[in-house]
Amino acid sequence: MIEYIRGILDELTPAQATIEAHGVGYLLNISLNTYTALQGKSEARLFVYESIREDAWTLFGFATKQERELFLMLISVSGVGGNTARTMLSSFTTAELAGLIMDGNERMLKTIKGLGAKTAQRIIVELRDKVVSLGIAASPTSGSNDTTPALNSEVYNEACEALKMLGFPPAPVAKTVKAILKDEPEAPVEKVIKLALKML
Repeated sequence: MIEYIRGILDELTPAQATIEAHGVGYLLNISLNTYTALQGKSEARLFVYESIREDAWTLFGFATKQERELFLMLISVSGVGGNTARTMLSSFTTAELAGLIMDGNERMLKTIKGLGAKTAQRIIVELRDKVVSLGIAASPTSGSNDTTPALNSEVYNEACEALKMLGFPPAPVAKTVKAILKDEPEAPVEKVIKLALKML
């Protein structure tokens, strides 16, 4: 089992990171939280979860052990797969998501793409006590206040690509991202993606 990968951060998008370690490039699926933590870095260490199936071997990377632990808790719930868990961790910070589960906030959990009422209820029932062990729960906030300037075209392309990699169809993605950038032209890519995840 791979505990973590440390090396040169070769490529980084809001959905994936490629780390070169000892001449091997590892492609890891990441959340927006990890993407934000890696921005501006030339080297990185990501904690790893290996998803091994007959038809695929997929690596998920996490900036912190706490994020990985919450990811593992989420995928232990029936109906929550790796990509759904990653979407959840992209929609909220680790602390916010843990707080929603502890508070039994089904309404907010259902705003996450791919989560229905029954799955949200299962997550709360099965994980409410477990997330306490993470010691990270905080009250959810209204969202990021980051307003770092970015070129609209770059933010648009990067946000659309990340959302398509998360499984959303291209046409609604393009329409949603355009609408967000029209309202908030200075929004950074991670904020655009977070807003889009709530709208798609």
